[in-house]
Amino acid sequence: MLDLKLIRENPDLVQEKLNRRGPGYDIQPIVELDRQQKELEKTRSQLQARSNEIGKLVGQKMKSGSKPDDPEVVALKNEGNDLKATLSELEPQERDLKAQIEALLLNLPNLPSDSTPIGKDETENVEVRRWGDEYKPTGDKFLPHWEIGEKLGILNTERATKIAQSRFVALIGAGAALERALIQFMLDHQTATGYVEVLPPFLINSTSLTATGQLPKFAEESFKCSDDDLWLAPTAEVPVTNFYRDEILSSEELPIYHCAYTPCFRREAGSYGKDTRGLIRLHQFNKVELVKLVHPDTSEQEHEALVHDAEAILQALELPYRVIELCTGDLGFGAAKCYDLEVWLPAAGTYREISSCSNFRDFQARRGNIRFKEPGQKGTQLVHTLNGSGLAVGRTMAAVLENYQQPDGSVRIPAALQSYLGRDIL
Repeated sequence: MLDLKLIRENPDLVQEKLNRRGPGYDIQPIVELDRQQKELEKTRSQLQARSNEIGKLVGQKMKSGSKPDDPEVVALKNEGNDLKATLSELEPQERDLKAQIEALLLNLPNLPSDSTPIGKDETENVEVRRWGDEYKPTGDKFLPHWEIGEKLGILNTERATKIAQSRFVALIGAGAALERALIQFMLDHQTATGYVEVLPPFLINSTSLTATGQLPKFAEESFKCSDDDLWLAPTAEVPVTNFYRDEILSSEELPIYHCAYTPCFRREAGSYGKDTRGLIRLHQFNKVELVKLVHPDTSEQEHEALVHDAEAILQALELPYRVIELCTGDLGFGAAKCYDLEVWLPAAGTYREISSCSNFRDFQARRGNIRFKEPGQKGTQLVHTLNGSGLAVGRTMAAVLENYQQPDGSVRIPAALQSYLGRDIL
């Protein structure tokens, strides 16, 4: 959530930065409602002060011998009653204005970082670097990952659709083992790096989703349990960040690093017709997430380190990839700055997103009221939150199957995974 004080004091700056994201963001309704609320607050404060003054005057007069029916006392009491009636009308008006302001704030995205490239859409994203050699196969025996999986008998979409619906897959035998091996490898690597593993609830309440920015903006993207205020986790970012919601941490506790495996559930609204086959765009998929809560002073350095931690998985698996810095027009709702990691998929002849590493600065922390206190200093500050996939497991499997397929139809297992599977080939 954006800082209302910043909007109040620097409306032109806030509007200019929102305009970098594209059209459609107007802070003037917030500015006007805030002005009305402040005027109402001032009026209410003045009336309350007069009401308190009248109470004291009546008490003083009664102590000095005045009787309750004395005209002066009666006049003061009547004025006091009128003020109380007016105050009883103003208070709900003020609450309503505050609620309107908050509703509008919850639907405004984060301000882009000054270092985020300005651009209208994904075509203006900036490539930062590449790693590894692109495997460009030739010959008619080369297959996309879903055909590899079906031929090996390790992936089945027909039975998954029968059980659930389209955009679900079932992994069988070595396929299930490979998925599990990837999860364990990712967790082992990141915990060795210094992340503390968390296994959070997979069902999440609305307050948690609001704190990290999924609600109210992206309600249609999530699956909700209709009889409860619970949603299926769209990403481990939500429960792990919310571990610290409404808490005041000590600066000595920062930085906090967590990694977490969860299944993730997304409707993929608006993506119909895209990636309808395979492991790229599913309603249910596994992911290992990296989450950081850090001091604002180290936020940018921690973001770069987070990207490198996610890259390390791709490098260990020897999968070619590139790092893309998103421009303002392609930036996620809550991110101030974001790098995408895109893995090479030979069947498509292109790179596809496998991790999105975002710095939210204080955007999520303000929504979730996550603060820290410096020893010996007054007041508190908002932490900065960061997260990134480390990695999306299904997409990693797709990349392994395609980049490691052999002419005879088998798939070689990356050296980093062989000890987890106890084999070197599928």
